[in-house]
Amino acid sequence: MAAPKASTAADQAPLLHSVDSSASSVLSSAASSYDDDGDSFETRRQRRASASLVRNISFFSALLSALCAGSVTVFSLYGHIFQERLRYSQFQVNGVAIAASISMYLPVSFLGYFCDRAGPAPLSFLAAFLFGGGYGLAAGLYRRAASDMAAGAGRGGAVAGGWSYTAMIVAFVLVGAGTSAMYLSAIATCAKNFGKGKHRGLALAVPIAAFGLSGMWQSQVGSRLLCERLPDGSRGDVDVFRFFLFLAILLFVVGILGTFMLRIVDEQDLIDGAVEELERSGLLDSSILTPGRTERGYGATERSNPFNEAGDPNVMESSEDLENLKKTWVLNAETKRFLTDHTMWLLALGFFFMVGPGEAFLNNLGTVIKTLYPPTVNFQGAPTSAATHVSIVGITSTVARLLTGCLTDLLAPSPQARHMQITSSSPVLSRLRFSVSRVTFLLFFAVLLSAGLAVLASGLVQNHGERFWIVSGLVGAGYGAVFSLTPIIITVIWGVENVGTNWGIVAMFPALGSTIWGLIYSAVYQAVARSPAPADGGGPSSSHDEDEDLFCYGTRCYAPTFWAMTLSVWIACGLILWAWKGKNGWSRRGVVV
Repeated sequence: MAAPKASTAADQAPLLHSVDSSASSVLSSAASSYDDDGDSFETRRQRRASASLVRNISFFSALLSALCAGSVTVFSLYGHIFQERLRYSQFQVNGVAIAASISMYLPVSFLGYFCDRAGPAPLSFLAAFLFGGGYGLAAGLYRRAASDMAAGAGRGGAVAGGWSYTAMIVAFVLVGAGTSAMYLSAIATCAKNFGKGKHRGLALAVPIAAFGLSGMWQSQVGSRLLCERLPDGSRGDVDVFRFFLFLAILLFVVGILGTFMLRIVDEQDLIDGAVEELERSGLLDSSILTPGRTERGYGATERSNPFNEAGDPNVMESSEDLENLKKTWVLNAETKRFLTDHTMWLLALGFFFMVGPGEAFLNNLGTVIKTLYPPTVNFQGAPTSAATHVSIVGITSTVARLLTGCLTDLLAPSPQARHMQITSSSPVLSRLRFSVSRVTFLLFFAVLLSAGLAVLASGLVQNHGERFWIVSGLVGAGYGAVFSLTPIIITVIWGVENVGTNWGIVAMFPALGSTIWGLIYSAVYQAVARSPAPADGGGPSSSHDEDEDLFCYGTRCYAPTFWAMTLSVWIACGLILWAWKGKNGWSRRGVVV
């Protein structure tokens, strides 16, 4: 029998190789040794009870944040007041709305990346000051500008074109960024705390629905409680100054509460599961976690060593360093995988073509309603109001979001894990029961959205404001469902541990869509307002102001834009369908969706 050899580094190589090849199991057991070794059953029970309490408190805080964060969706409540009292042109009114929309969507990818790594609490803290500063500034600017106009100082567009308009843009940039931060903190909290198992759809649908509901209740508070009183004692338009001040205080308080109450529970379990899944698929190189390994070179930094200086895998330097290393490792790998998946770009483009028209409709709802009542026609009773239809959009949007969350949980096939789907999760299990894909739901509600836009474009509601509920109801349901289903689909296909980053990347696209359609609507509106009256006896196309043509009446003001929006939604449906059934799409790859 050969004599035993002395132990050398070469002899230990197989051991290190086995550690690398099963990095996830070694790391998971090592991390758990810091938490569970020596714990009694009673201690573990208390820990679970404590985690459940924190999870529930975080849920209610996230729900409160979502219920308040959607204040920007009530822009139509006061957009026409900017036009009437501050003498903003239609382009300028849309400029304020577009500023809010761009700042709401463009930072989402950065904020999502930050949220996935630092947690939702810092985002809520940031939102508190963005909202407080934005609405506080807007309130002061509106009061001063309105006073100047009343005194005649702003005649001729001095207010609308001066420094106060630029400052108003800045105020709504802050509001938009605050909306993004507060909404994302709520979504990430619910997705990660309750996104396990087959109820992930409802876990996301609840805060998303609450966000849609926020516009409804805030519009009612503004139009009924914070409104101006006419000489006869009846309610007039919303008191913009008091409404902005109310929103500044409310959202600041909610943001501060979220700073202390929004927490992710057992996040490391998500990371450990993702490590196992991605290593099993071969997408991650576990050699990055090789004990004692460092790499130096020009422009390089030393890699973090999760083990002690001697390279002993049984003696960790810090469990916190280890978990942070794994978390960064997994999230970066999943982000790369997400960005290199061509179906993600098809989904994002489809989202762009769907949501852009919906955003433009919501931002211009008030001025669209004004075009329904030409001054030469006498109407019986009070005309319909923007507040009424903001509420209708909010209600239908909320119902659609909750409905899609529940129905997709019940009817849509679900993968067995909540991590990124590399290959088919289990197509055989999907066929054992009746199921309806989440993509089918998305396409159905996109058709509803396009139907609402087409009804408006057709002129069916012109001179019949009482029919406008058909438009606001269809658009609200379609828009709300699309906004609910898109992040649900993202979590089902690409997992929940990186949901902030993934959803943030896709959510950037509506900013461009909203901007483009807002500018198109404004251009058509202004062109018709300055054009001669139609020769068909249908009444004037504009109302001539002594300074400039600001107001437009009739179908010519909006029909071309909304026909084009209808076509845009149909293009979006084609892109989504291609991502699902096209070459190397989700269906052909066996991805459960």
